[in-house]
Amino acid sequence: MRSVAVLVATAATTISLVGPASAEPAPVRIPDGVTAGYLVLDRTTGQARAKLNEQFQFRSASLVKLLIAIDYLERLGPDAQVPEEDLGRLQRMLRSSDDYAASELWVLNGWNKIIERSVPRIGLRDTEPPVDRRFWGYTAISARDVARTYQFILDKAQPRTRDVIMTNLRQATKCAADGFDQHFGIPRVLGGRWAIKQGWSGFGEAPEVRCVDQKRAVSRSRALSGEAQDAEKDAPSRLQAPFVEEGLDTKRRAMHTSGTHGKGDQDIIVILSLQPEGTSYDESANRLTALTKAVHLASQPA
Repeated sequence: MRSVAVLVATAATTISLVGPASAEPAPVRIPDGVTAGYLVLDRTTGQARAKLNEQFQFRSASLVKLLIAIDYLERLGPDAQVPEEDLGRLQRMLRSSDDYAASELWVLNGWNKIIERSVPRIGLRDTEPPVDRRFWGYTAISARDVARTYQFILDKAQPRTRDVIMTNLRQATKCAADGFDQHFGIPRVLGGRWAIKQGWSGFGEAPEVRCVDQKRAVSRSRALSGEAQDAEKDAPSRLQAPFVEEGLDTKRRAMHTSGTHGKGDQDIIVILSLQPEGTSYDESANRLTALTKAVHLASQPA
C-alpha cells in the first residue's frame, strides 16, 4: 500500500527490521517545503543513529538502479561470466547514472519482475513496482528499504555482486551521463571513503549548463537494441510521468542521496526528499546537501 501524505516521526521499534533498536536520535530541522525521510545505520551495531519517516514512500528515481544491478548479478550466478557489454552497462548505470543502460537492463531482465524478485530476496517492506512498467524511476521506495538494500549488498549478496556494485559506487563520477552534477549530499559533506548512488526526478532531460568533469567522464551508452529502444524512449526516469501513482507524490521534484561512508563501509546513509514546487536543480542540491550535513551531525555520538 502506498504511503499516506501525512508524515510523522516513527518509533524506534521499527528499526528492528534492520538492526537492534537504539535511543531516539537528536531531531533535525527539515527545510520549509521539503518532505524528507532518512536513516543512518551503524553497520557494526545495526543501530539507527539518525532517522525520520524511514518507512515513508518516495519515487525512487535512479536509486532503483541498485535493485536492477542486484537482480542481474544474483540471477546470473557466481560462476557465470558477465558479458563485457553488460559489464559496461552496469558501470555506466552505477557510476554515472546512465538511463540508457538502465533501460536496457530493465527491459531485458523482465521490467517490473525485477522489483517483484527483489522484494523477497532482500526483505523489502515498502518497495513496490511502478504502476506503468515503462517508468522504472517511479518504483516506490523508503529510506528503510534503501538501507536494507545496502545491507544486502555488503553482507548477503554473492561476492561478485558486492564487488561489482561497490567498486562502481566508489567511483561515482561528478557528472552524470545526462550532464547533471551528481556530487551533492554525501560526497559534498563527507570526505574520505564514500560510495554513493544518487537520484533525482522532475528536473528535465538535461541541465541548462552541463556539468564538466573531464577527468572522470564516462561516456553514455547510445546503442540500444530491440525492446530497449522503446523503453528508453518511453521511460526516462527523471521526467514527469503522465500519470499519478496512488498515494505516491509524483508532482514535486525528487532528489535523493544514498551510500556508505567510512572504513569498511561503517555507515549506511540514506536521505530521500521531495523539494518545493519550482525549485531548481542547484537549489535542490544545495538544500539536500545542507540537510545531509545536519543529519550527519545529528548522527554523531554525543
